[in-house]
Amino acid sequence: SDHMENIYGYLMKYTNLVTGWQYRFFVLNNDAGLLEYFVNEQSRHLKPRGTLQLAGAVISPSDEDSHTFTVNAASGEQYKLRATDAKERQHWVSRLQICTQHHTEAIGKNNPPLKSRSFSLASQGSASSPGVQRRPSQNAVSFFSVGHHRLPTGKRVPIMQPDHLVDVREMMSQAEGQQRDLIRSIECLPVSGHLTSLDQDLLMLKATSMATMNCLNDCFHILQLQHASQQKGSLPAGTTISWLEPKISLANHFKNGAAQNFPAEINKPASVREEQSIAEPCQLTREPEEINPDEELEDICDDKEDDLGAVEEQRSVILHLLSQLKLGMDLTRVVLPTFILEKRSLLEMYADFMSHPDLFIAITNGTTPEERMIRFVEYYLTSFHEGRKGAIAKKPYNPIIGETFHCSWRMLKSDIATDAGGNFSAHPPSEQVTLSKDLEGQTELDYYTVKFVAEQVSHHPPVSGFYAECVERKMCVNAHVWTKSKFLGMSIGVTMVGEGLLSLLEHGEEYTFSLPCAYARSILTVPWVELGGKVNINCAKTGYSASINFHTKPFYGGKLHRVTGEVKQNTTNTVVCRVQGEWNSVLEFTYSNGETKYVDLTKLSVTRKRVRPLEKQGLFESRRLWQHVTESLRDGDIDKATEHKRALEERQRNEERLRAETETPWCTKYFLKEGDGWVYHKPLWKTVSAAQTQQTDTN
Repeated sequence: SDHMENIYGYLMKYTNLVTGWQYRFFVLNNDAGLLEYFVNEQSRHLKPRGTLQLAGAVISPSDEDSHTFTVNAASGEQYKLRATDAKERQHWVSRLQICTQHHTEAIGKNNPPLKSRSFSLASQGSASSPGVQRRPSQNAVSFFSVGHHRLPTGKRVPIMQPDHLVDVREMMSQAEGQQRDLIRSIECLPVSGHLTSLDQDLLMLKATSMATMNCLNDCFHILQLQHASQQKGSLPAGTTISWLEPKISLANHFKNGAAQNFPAEINKPASVREEQSIAEPCQLTREPEEINPDEELEDICDDKEDDLGAVEEQRSVILHLLSQLKLGMDLTRVVLPTFILEKRSLLEMYADFMSHPDLFIAITNGTTPEERMIRFVEYYLTSFHEGRKGAIAKKPYNPIIGETFHCSWRMLKSDIATDAGGNFSAHPPSEQVTLSKDLEGQTELDYYTVKFVAEQVSHHPPVSGFYAECVERKMCVNAHVWTKSKFLGMSIGVTMVGEGLLSLLEHGEEYTFSLPCAYARSILTVPWVELGGKVNINCAKTGYSASINFHTKPFYGGKLHRVTGEVKQNTTNTVVCRVQGEWNSVLEFTYSNGETKYVDLTKLSVTRKRVRPLEKQGLFESRRLWQHVTESLRDGDIDKATEHKRALEERQRNEERLRAETETPWCTKYFLKEGDGWVYHKPLWKTVSAAQTQQTDTN
């Protein structure tokens, strides 16, 4: 078929954060089922720089843009590629998918079951042994599963297991028993002394042995399916290839080898039953609600995430979790144990990035485009310290679809810097909690108000939209973020896909910006957070841009949390400001006039946000929605917190299933889909423009 023709050409291949994208010459070898690449076309006659087996691979167009796609091999290796345009991407994706499907379906036909009954682990040294002759397709198939679409139970074809599979099953049962004995032996060791149950090597042995047994079970399942397809002659219609998911629900995590049992439904507290019985969100009012800032009170909540005891106590839970994961696995659908959670929603975390509203408002006070860009960079770099709430790698709650968070900040106009050099810390740190007292007796004309709203607009993929505005200064920021998390071995990486837009309406300027990646490191010992990656800030009107690099710590030596960057004028390619330091400690700004400014983020004043009391919040506002989980975490009752969390997540799954069955689309409340992004339904740039138009018509 002409669809199975070999194709070749140049594509961009993503290597790593340092090297980035590089042009490479790719060849699709349909006969061999291989995707190969070379440095260039001239080196095509040489050995390929890289080769992927396509049997069992997954070819996925990327959601990032219309040019990018990924090839995920069954071995776990991934190529991230980019074509010159959408048409070329579609051409490559379709040809790769056809080749992949052809070689995947050939696995069951071309690989007959083992003929020898004398299958022995001792035979693995013999190259002639039929049990150990390793075909590429046999390696590939052991990493994916074959499933069928809703085949009625009564119509399933019985699978007669050949003798050699019975032998394998018996050997695996023995291995599983030995593995259980190993786990019990480790857990029976004392907690102190020369050799303890918390020994790092033994903990790793527990995790890897469990992962090995899961992998062997997956392989055995594949062999059964292969034998079934051999009996039928081919894979049946409707067969799909899907990545294997953990066999054990991660929500029912283990403690010291025993599953936790949750109370029966009738014994659940009223708060859990309430969480499960809240009406379908789309049946509630989805009309935008105008929040009156006068109803909001200064936030008195001060949850410090400084307890490391839980991490030590729950080490076996972490190891069990790790044993269920594969390198590169997307963690979006993985339910993580409750004890690693922060006491706030991700939507509130985005709000905490705005904890320096004085620096935010001061951006528009810059007298020149250069000064405004520099002020924005200064504000941007100072936002991450407070947003993280400590160095411990705990995770905020995953927002429920339709969840919202509202808050505001008030700042005295006299506290906002207007001069070029005075835009930091109008109050000493000791006054950061008492700023609201300065507002007592002040009229609305004496202070600025920054209003914030965030909404979870999508569940799969998980996308949040947030918007903040200061009407008095005619400035606002709109952003949407898709959090993509992956398991990286001893760390977890979170990519923040999306874009933000800062609008300074007084100057007619728009600044686009992105967010860095986040990493949770040392998840087996004392987990900690670092940021990594390159972000860009651009203003098309003024021609100023900023490039900021968040540096991850090298394996040997190097500093933690290091950041460097520069601001330049694109037309002249002149650097007007350089910055270096640590994003959670001290930053050094050096300007083109030779001046240098140091900012100690630990001493920078923080303005407390203002939120409505719980009794005035809607059912789907973050703090009211998660209040029982938060209260249980504060009390140190992990089991109870898990129970409340499970109730919320189960309700969300049921609602999602109902919408799918009734083909009912989800209705957002505050944000509208525009192209690839989400925009607040009533942004300041629209309301100001409408007011100016109305005033012109009146005149």
